[in-house]
Amino acid sequence: MKTSQKPATSKLLIRYDNELKNMLMEDLKAFKERGQFTSNNQVAAQQAA
Repeated sequence: MKTSQKPATSKLLIRYDNELKNMLMEDLKAFKERGQFTSNNQVAAQQAA
């Protein structure tokens, strides 16, 4: 009979958190590169002009 060890729950959570963080950072980077990210100061300056 084949035995297989399952990773501990904490290891799975750490891996999940790391993968989620990486995906979010990639999305944020792509979002910033498209130029759709502006700070509140930039928005206020554009509205005042």
